[in-house]
Amino acid sequence: MEGLATTNVMLGIMAAVSVLEALLIIGSAVAGYFAYKQVMTLVNGVEERVAPAMVRLNAILDDLRVVSMKVKDETERVDSAIRTTMDRVDDTAERVRWNVLVKTSRIVGIVRGARVALEHILSRAA
Repeated sequence: MEGLATTNVMLGIMAAVSVLEALLIIGSAVAGYFAYKQVMTLVNGVEERVAPAMVRLNAILDDLRVVSMKVKDETERVDSAIRTTMDRVDDTAERVRWNVLVKTSRIVGIVRGARVALEHILSRAA
């Protein structure tokens, strides 16, 4: 009978440990639930404070996008105007160069002709 008594004591200890484990699991679940409630209250409070800021931030970002698009459009317009002006200046410079060349080529021709005539006269006189 002594073996049976030892077995009964061991079974009693195991039952007591099982009850303690069950109580510990239930206590952990209750503590987890209260911790969950506190965290959710904190998260909801943060969301309530952050949501208006996010709305304002999104509005600011939308305004910034609109402004940047306008700046981009104006930059492209100014760039186009500068390119057009540079093309006109290049065309005008080419015309001026051509006109100067045409007018000076006549003078250069006259001077060269006079030089050849002078050389010819001077070579006969010598």
